[in-house]
Amino acid sequence: MVKKMIAAVVLITLLAVAIVQAVDKKAEPENVNVSQETANMGLRTGAKAPDFELKTLTGETVKLSELKGKKVMLNFWATWCPPCKAEMPAMEKFHKEVGEDIVILAINIDPHLDVKAFIDENDITFSIPLDEDDKVNEVYQIISIPTTYFIDTKGNIGNKYIGAMNYETMKQYTNELE
Repeated sequence: MVKKMIAAVVLITLLAVAIVQAVDKKAEPENVNVSQETANMGLRTGAKAPDFELKTLTGETVKLSELKGKKVMLNFWATWCPPCKAEMPAMEKFHKEVGEDIVILAINIDPHLDVKAFIDENDITFSIPLDEDDKVNEVYQIISIPTTYFIDTKGNIGNKYIGAMNYETMKQYTNELE
C-alpha cells in the first residue's frame, strides 16, 4: 500500500512538472517576426500584421512583408473543414476577378494531408502557403477556421472575418482597405 502511495505521489509530481513546463514553453516561432507591441495588443484592426515566411504548395517562398503595397486577403483553412471547402469556389471566383490587384494567401494548417489533391480537385489557382509547424497559425491567434485577415497596402490589419465568406463579403472587405 505504501509503495502505491509513493508511486501515485511521484506520478502526480511528474505530471505537474510536465504541465508547468508545457505552459511556460512559449518560444517565439521561427520565421515569424512579432513586435512587442503586437504581442501585447493582440491582433486587432489597425495593428501591424505579423510577418511570416512560408513555402507554398508549388514550392515557392512567400513572405508577407514583401507584399507591402498590395492588399492581402490572408485566409486560414484546412482540407477537412466543411466551411473552408464551402468558401473555396467564391475565393477562386474572387481571385479570377481581381487578378493581381489583391493577393490571396490561403494558409493551409493541415499540410500533412493531401492538400495538392484537394487543390487540383477544386481547380484552385491562388497561392496556398503551408503552415508546416503551426507557427503562423499560432501567431495569428487562429481559434476557429476559416478565419480571414484583410491586410491593407501598409501592412496593417484592416479587418478580420471568422467563418465561411461569400463572394460579396470578400469584395466588401477588400474594398474597405487602403
